[in-house]
Amino acid sequence: MAVEGSIDPPVVRCTRTDDGTLLVDLSGAWALGPDLPAPDEVVRHFDSGRNINAICFDTATVTSWDTGILTFLATVFEESTRRNIRVNREGLPEGVQRLLHLAAAAPPKDRARTAQPLPVLERIGTAAVAVAGATGNALGFIGKSFLAFADLLRGKARYRKPDLFLFIQECGAQALPIVTLISLLVGLILAFVGAVQLQMFGAQIYVANLVGLGMAREMGAMMTGIIMAGRTGAAFAAQLGTMQVNEEIDAFQTLGVDPMQFLVLPRMLALLLMMPLLCLYADFMGILGGTIVATGLLDISFAQYFEQTCTALHLRDFSLGLIKSVVFGLIVALCGCMQGMNCGRNASAVGQAATSAVVQSIVWIVVFDAALTILYSILGI
Repeated sequence: MAVEGSIDPPVVRCTRTDDGTLLVDLSGAWALGPDLPAPDEVVRHFDSGRNINAICFDTATVTSWDTGILTFLATVFEESTRRNIRVNREGLPEGVQRLLHLAAAAPPKDRARTAQPLPVLERIGTAAVAVAGATGNALGFIGKSFLAFADLLRGKARYRKPDLFLFIQECGAQALPIVTLISLLVGLILAFVGAVQLQMFGAQIYVANLVGLGMAREMGAMMTGIIMAGRTGAAFAAQLGTMQVNEEIDAFQTLGVDPMQFLVLPRMLALLLMMPLLCLYADFMGILGGTIVATGLLDISFAQYFEQTCTALHLRDFSLGLIKSVVFGLIVALCGCMQGMNCGRNASAVGQAATSAVVQSIVWIVVFDAALTILYSILGI
């Protein structure tokens, strides 16, 4: 900018040359204030009926300027564009030219709210294309994940074992408090709801069957999967999404390191190893919750409850729940890592990736739980 402190008022003078060029002479201190000339003083020359095909500027006598001159020139340029009048900016100060160039290069404002709604068929087509693209990306990521596991089985996967142990600790030991609380409360709720109905028939001892089978075959695996989706799946998405924003994943690829092996594989492997153990722990905590209700409200001794639980439960029941837990762990790991690897390049995209990872994980957990339950029923197990 020019030297500040000048008290010369801003002045604009317009002169038309013989070749149809309007020369705009600016002088004085062009700063925001009540004395700033209005662009109308230039625009009225456009509508004077005289043929003007170009406009140029002379700012040699401008003593100082701020955003006031930018506002004045932006309006003049807009009116010139509307009338197909060529603008020559060479006479403007260099700083003004740079700022105007930056303003012109800025992306247009989002007018999605004022845009007309798309036709129904176009919206259906757009949604179908988006679903097809998302499905293709998901299948591609699943394929890359299985290739990474194949490299692991062949001993060719490149990852840091300390990272694997760190993720095992995060997915296992650090998840015990929340798994303990939720599983214990779920067992309490199952036992209490069952007791209310079974007491009507004098069959309250079968609360042990209800809680044991419910936790072992269904609730233990599902509640653990949902907990890990909200806790670990979101963490995976946020971690990988932040690395995507910081271009760390691009750096790995530049160095010849496969991100699927170095970043995704340890996270998936840790979750697959810990989910069955957490599921078993959740089963026993749920049974403990049922024990508390039975011994405290139903006048059933601990020995009776324990014997009835052992009679109702078999190793097959725990095995069916463990199979579900492995499937749920794979779903949480895939959704979390996929959303993180496909994250956008801004801060808000990280939050969206974490949210999408949790939502997708829970939806697919419910879908696969229903599918496995139907399959068990068909197979008679």
